[in-house]
Amino acid sequence: MNDTIINKVLKGDVRELAGDLPENFFQCIITSPPYFNLRDYSEGNEEKEIGKESSHEEYVSNLVEVFSLLRPKLKEDGLLWLNLGDTYKNKMLMGMPWRVALALQDSGWVLRSDIIWHKPNAMPSSIKDRPTTDHEYIFMFSKNNEYFYDADAIREPHKTFSEDSKMKGGRNHFGKINGTPENGKNGGNSNLHDGRWDQAFHPKGRNKRTVWEIPLGKFKDAHFAVYPDKLVENCLFASTRENDIVFDPFTGSGTTGVVSCRHSRKFVGVELVDKYQKMAQKRINEVAAQSSIFDMISAE
Repeated sequence: MNDTIINKVLKGDVRELAGDLPENFFQCIITSPPYFNLRDYSEGNEEKEIGKESSHEEYVSNLVEVFSLLRPKLKEDGLLWLNLGDTYKNKMLMGMPWRVALALQDSGWVLRSDIIWHKPNAMPSSIKDRPTTDHEYIFMFSKNNEYFYDADAIREPHKTFSEDSKMKGGRNHFGKINGTPENGKNGGNSNLHDGRWDQAFHPKGRNKRTVWEIPLGKFKDAHFAVYPDKLVENCLFASTRENDIVFDPFTGSGTTGVVSCRHSRKFVGVELVDKYQKMAQKRINEVAAQSSIFDMISAE
């Protein structure tokens, strides 16, 4: 089965299919489950669709069940990246991402990071009694305290000494008494004044921060906004190597699979809705075929 499911989107409920998936098989899981009471994706599968529960407690419980079933399928040094947005009920913000994250933590997952996905092109809102929401959460979970994480693969440009720097005087402060901008408790500290900060900076950039500004993704065949390639790439590059296997239990239009195949990873997905399963498989087949042609040309 291991070979037959590579780059395939399996149709069905992941809770029913999980038992047949190989254990210790996936290097990472990158996924965005349906949000609680936000959209109807099911097209006839309402009784199985996560997100249509009558209570938020049931929604949280169902997601905990999904990821408990998938935990043995993830390698011991693997990571789970979970994207979730929030929702309102009776004008009250439900806090669903954090309800799910803390429930997963209680079930044994190690919550390593919460990331804000800032959407600069978020849809405008007519709401007048609160700020317009332009962010979602991405949670990074591990199975254990030790796991594979490639910080260098997703480093970002240094801000210090750039046009965006808030440091007064830039490089002119080096080696000069009172040349640093600190006015607080570190003011006058000779270690700061004499320190060669430029030598301490990683040549590939600074460590990735926890606010990611990434525009919403677009795909013409999907009637809903998809999460963008760049968001998937950050998760993918940080937690996998080439030829590693990536899993998405809520494949949707197939963005995780497309990005994985494009960057020489292997992919397995599950999708409940027939329309989206076919859509995702078609996209993944096209990218996988292009990658194979490129590999053949490179070999020649």
